[in-house]
Amino acid sequence: MGKPVSDQDVRESASVGQRGRFNPDFPIDSIGIEPSCSVWYNLGTQELCDHAVNRGEARLARGGALAVDTGSHTGRSPQDKFIVADALTSDTVWWGNNKKMLPRNFETLYQDMIEYAGKNDLYVQDLNGGADSENQINVRVITQFAWHSLFIRNLLIRPDQSQLDSLVADLTIIDLPGFRAHPERHGCRTETVIACDFSRKLVLIAGTAYAGEMKKSVFTYLNYLLPERGVMPMHCSANFDEKDGTAVFFGLSGTGKTTLSADASRVLVGDDEHGWGADGIFNFEGGCYAKTIRLSKTAEPEIFATTSMPGTVLENVIIDEDGIPDFDDGRLTENTRCAYPLDYIPNASEDGKADHPRNIIMLTADAFGVLPPIAKLTPAQAMYHFLSGYTAKVAGTENGVVEPQATFSTCFGAPFMPRHPAEYGNLLRQLIARHDVDCWLVNTGWTGGSYGTGRRMPIAATRALLAAALSGNLNEAEFRTDANFGFEVPVAVDGVEASILDPRSTWADKAAYDALAANLVAMFSDNFAKFENYVDTDILDAAPEILQAAQ
Repeated sequence: MGKPVSDQDVRESASVGQRGRFNPDFPIDSIGIEPSCSVWYNLGTQELCDHAVNRGEARLARGGALAVDTGSHTGRSPQDKFIVADALTSDTVWWGNNKKMLPRNFETLYQDMIEYAGKNDLYVQDLNGGADSENQINVRVITQFAWHSLFIRNLLIRPDQSQLDSLVADLTIIDLPGFRAHPERHGCRTETVIACDFSRKLVLIAGTAYAGEMKKSVFTYLNYLLPERGVMPMHCSANFDEKDGTAVFFGLSGTGKTTLSADASRVLVGDDEHGWGADGIFNFEGGCYAKTIRLSKTAEPEIFATTSMPGTVLENVIIDEDGIPDFDDGRLTENTRCAYPLDYIPNASEDGKADHPRNIIMLTADAFGVLPPIAKLTPAQAMYHFLSGYTAKVAGTENGVVEPQATFSTCFGAPFMPRHPAEYGNLLRQLIARHDVDCWLVNTGWTGGSYGTGRRMPIAATRALLAAALSGNLNEAEFRTDANFGFEVPVAVDGVEASILDPRSTWADKAAYDALAANLVAMFSDNFAKFENYVDTDILDAAPEILQAAQ
């Protein structure tokens, strides 16, 4: 285990202790933290594992993975996320979707948190967000827990030594789970708070040990920063092969972004957050954050293998006395996860970049069991479904969600979108037209009935349909027009049971299917009303209610 280095040591001599593992010109007291305990800069995987175990934060699982319990927060807390409203953000943030915090409340929270931070051991990681050098940001993450430092080191891009010697942060995150916010004093809702100040390039996280808040804070900042540069930030996974090109998979947590992009026959670019710029697709991250509930070695061998690798973080996964995980045990949460570096996947991209996509896949977990397993979208339909962002919130992904709930999350990532959806939608539409991209809607949710009576869409069928779409073979299939949504659905695909392509035929009670389909169409129409003044007529004409009424 390495030797702790105080900020005084850093200032006095760059040769003491952790030389070359931090920027000696940027100690944490430069942002106001005056530590009285140890500060650990840019520790490596083994050192952070040792710290986490020795401090009682974690247990070692098989292969050197680190098993942690996030306590009462087993998912994100979107209702406790705020953006500071000031001159920069007043006219650029979509306040219909984002909560305001006053600058004075943020400053009070900041002062209280840095005072608290100074009384604790702290861990600092200097990392990058964005694999494209033209759009990359430097991120400094200051954490109270050693395992949080390991988590974010796994998830963001790890600079090489020469970069670390001169890195100065473009964004700073202070993550203190032990600090409890005060709603009246700090202008927040509960003791938990995620506060983003884009002017000061500073994020404060308190009252939650759920590590995903850190990575999503980086994503939120990039979602604010990049559209002005003409770069489309996307809540998506991406992969490619030399023959069939690049594919992008939009979707919320639990819809299959990580699982479906970890295809051994294709190169993985990343599993969650990407940008689409002038030169193509680039990953924002350097790791993956995969759901592990009911993880199968047979169905998901690449992800399964990472769970027994050194430094992988197993979040809320039950392990036995011998450190063996039980991925079928959801007693803590259905949102069990593993966080690991991207290079733990054998077929991962080395540089996190790929060409412009040939295919865009919009993933939805339809809890009603109404949507087909795959449908081809026109460009207008693609924009309609992108802005709608229909899916189901999967159990455990957010606090209070214990079973799938139908939801509309615009751009398949509303909790992370500071700007108005029209900005992202128009930018995506331009890119799709410029690069002649095929678009597909894929349902990884339920079939044969709604949640509780039907079954989850077989992953083997989803993979077969995706393979046909990405290879271009599906374009040659016979299609029917869906009676409710107007998109094109294949009638038959090799290797896929024909009946599953027509969801109505999988229901024993056809009248019940028709009633739920009509209800879902109405939900789409009601949700899209807020976008009607921001989109062109052809996108309005792609609405399922209009298409159904015309029949």
